[in-house]
Amino acid sequence: MSDPQAGADASPPPAPTMPAPDRWQKLPARARTLFVATTAFGFALPFAIATIVFGIIAVALPLPAWLLPACVVVAAAFGAWLGWRRYRHTRWLLDADGFGLRRGRLWQSDTRVPGSRVQHLDIRRGPLERHFRLATLVIHTAGTRHSEVSLSGLDAVDAERLRDHLARQTDDDDDAD
Repeated sequence: MSDPQAGADASPPPAPTMPAPDRWQKLPARARTLFVATTAFGFALPFAIATIVFGIIAVALPLPAWLLPACVVVAAAFGAWLGWRRYRHTRWLLDADGFGLRRGRLWQSDTRVPGSRVQHLDIRRGPLERHFRLATLVIHTAGTRHSEVSLSGLDAVDAERLRDHLARQTDDDDDAD
């Protein structure tokens, strides 16, 4: 009689799976404010300039006075919505293989940077990021095309922790060679 356990041991190993969704980290909530405000401003500014120029050029046109400023408000609202979605659909992961970055919902981007490809790391903090205690982690990689990966909106402490961990991982890889 055959042993049922013997057949179970002969089964092939399970295929590797994607990292669990809960391992992917969200950006801090205060980054949402920065994403929304900067994207709204980025959309509203060109519309405001166009409104002024169009208002000067088209003085003779019978347009309602509220129409052009309303366009600026709509552009700012659309920019705020895009900034909120950009914040909501950005995730990062740090594991034994290196750094991962996922962005987007409609146009998705999934970037992996193995620790062995990291050349050097930078942290950038603009005035608004400093105000919100945020930072941008820039990972410079080996290669010429798309040789840098940056993630803005990270908590400043997390950015430093990621930089230090990736730098140690890079040093460990160099020592192994």
